Amino acid sequence: MTTFSTSRRGLLKGGAALGLGFAAPTILTSKAFAASYTNEPKGSTVTFGFNVPQTGAYADEGADELRAYELAVEHLNGEGDGGMMGTFSSKALKGNGVLGKKVVYVTGDTQTKSDAARASARRMIEADGAIMVTGGSSSGVAVAVQGLCQEVGVIFMAGLTHSNDTTGKDRKANGFRHFFNAYMSGAALAPVLKSNYGSDRKAYHLTADYTWGWTQEESIAAATEALGWETVNKVRTPLGAGDFSQYITPVLNSGADVLILNHYGRDMVNSLTQAVQFGLRDKQVNGKNFEIVVPLYSRLMAQGAGKNVNGIFGSTNWHWSLQDEASQAFVKSFGQKYGFPPSQAAHTCYSQAILYADACERAGTFNPCGVVEALEDFEFDGLGNGPTLYRGADHQCFKDVLVVKGKENPSSQFDLLEVVEVVPAANVTYAPDHPMFAGGDLGSCNAGV
Repeated sequence: MTTFSTSRRGLLKGGAALGLGFAAPTILTSKAFAASYTNEPKGSTVTFGFNVPQTGAYADEGADELRAYELAVEHLNGEGDGGMMGTFSSKALKGNGVLGKKVVYVTGDTQTKSDAARASARRMIEADGAIMVTGGSSSGVAVAVQGLCQEVGVIFMAGLTHSNDTTGKDRKANGFRHFFNAYMSGAALAPVLKSNYGSDRKAYHLTADYTWGWTQEESIAAATEALGWETVNKVRTPLGAGDFSQYITPVLNSGADVLILNHYGRDMVNSLTQAVQFGLRDKQVNGKNFEIVVPLYSRLMAQGAGKNVNGIFGSTNWHWSLQDEASQAFVKSFGQKYGFPPSQAAHTCYSQAILYADACERAGTFNPCGVVEALEDFEFDGLGNGPTLYRGADHQCFKDVLVVKGKENPSSQFDLLEVVEVVPAANVTYAPDHPMFAGGDLGSCNAGV
């Protein structure tokens, strides 16, 4: 089994002392939510639905999400070392299940397709009695499943979804997102790009042609243009294209000196690898070295792309090298079970499972409307991102964002990204009615039957 070190020096050291606001959980009354609701658990168990991409362009992320969910279930049921349950500022969870019921789970394959994801989620809800659904690595999937969960009256705890739309125009009262979004990536990354590459740059965008790619392109273009960059072209590419050569060739004669790859998962691995093979990183354009930027990064993508990520900037929600107490507890627990460090997808999905379970405990009910009340404007710490707010207005988490770049001389197959800046939550926070998020109606909680 591959081994790795959890004691390497990182940028963040030690968990900050928790303020009084995080000292004790708020226990809500369940009396107001006593009416029946969709899939109210009657026996000794409660069923979670884990809906992840087991096939398709984002399957690598899906596999790590499922590993994290399985670990979360173990910890909720009192097995293993407890992971981040021991560092979480809320102490409502006791390792005896949720509200006295053992947690069991069912799984589904989203196939990285919205229709397949909705069908899988519906099966888990209607046939398997899932009390909530969580997961996904595509924003198209997240928006589709979130809509379904709102319709049928269960909670959706979004997995890896980065589109502004998930908590913007497509926000729903029954849906919650722990992961950061495209606007936050742009706000965090643009100043670093200016510092390293200057303000006189010409950017060419290749963009995954669905909701995440559109909002990522919009966000990073707006953020870089505000600093003086010019956007030369924006070209959409199909999800799972595989061969990106036809899209990369025009970049060579475009006059651009930066290529921005609004791609994720295997698409990013393929497009970046092919861009390097075409010699883009060896070119000089406009008297400058040609650069490539990947706005949304992950360790799994870095592994797939290998040395091609060296020196390339991007942003990420979390990274396993962080040295705060919570991150290291999770890395240790995950590593002991699986033999390698967790990805950001694993981290956010584990966190979502714990946050949902904790909300049920604090609300004293599995009723979705009680869970919504418990999560809205909930402030917490000890889950690896520092002090975090689950904002009630749009159900978006606000926390620090990491700017990373590919390491020039990695020490192992996992040590591929280095954190170059921790951007405070205040620098990436926006108003709920910001133009990039406008048009959505959160609506009211739906408890179903």
